[in-house]
Amino acid sequence: MRRWLAGCFLRLSGWEPEGVRPTEARFVLIAAPHTSNWDMLFLFAMAGFFDVKIRWMGKHVLFHWPLGWFLRKLGGVPVVRHKAGNMVEQMAQLLRDADSLALVIPVEGTRGYVPHWKSGFYHIACAAGVPIVMSYLDYARKCGGFGPALLPTGDLRSDMDEIREFYAGKVGRHPDQFGAVRLKEEM
Repeated sequence: MRRWLAGCFLRLSGWEPEGVRPTEARFVLIAAPHTSNWDMLFLFAMAGFFDVKIRWMGKHVLFHWPLGWFLRKLGGVPVVRHKAGNMVEQMAQLLRDADSLALVIPVEGTRGYVPHWKSGFYHIACAAGVPIVMSYLDYARKCGGFGPALLPTGDLRSDMDEIREFYAGKVGRHPDQFGAVRLKEEM
């Protein structure tokens, strides 16, 4: 039923799902480009269409009353970004403990322009020993889905080169808000 509803929503919106369902049981899922509030709705639709149950990281202020309980039900994991902590280890442990988990991370950290991605997705995948799956929404072609899985090698630049190649040409709803596909560590 979930797949059917997601497919109806996508067709009515003029969107096409692409790619195949990831075969990995546990993985970090890159959500990019992230330039609009609509991205979340389309991500849920793509996940529903491909029957991928997701958990997603979002800023903690989204989880206050009145929607907090609902967003948690939808798989939300509140993140307090301004506090230093052990978020990487907490999320890595969440992945290690799960039989099946797709942890969605909006790598830009915001819908606005940023000069680099946040590197937590990479460090979480390395710490948990799980692959990184690249998902996308391409507003220029009105399509989205899942790309390849990349098991991080620890060679950050080489791994990021593969990720850059995948995201080349993908266009967000607000193209001027999608920054360069690079990490601060690479600058």
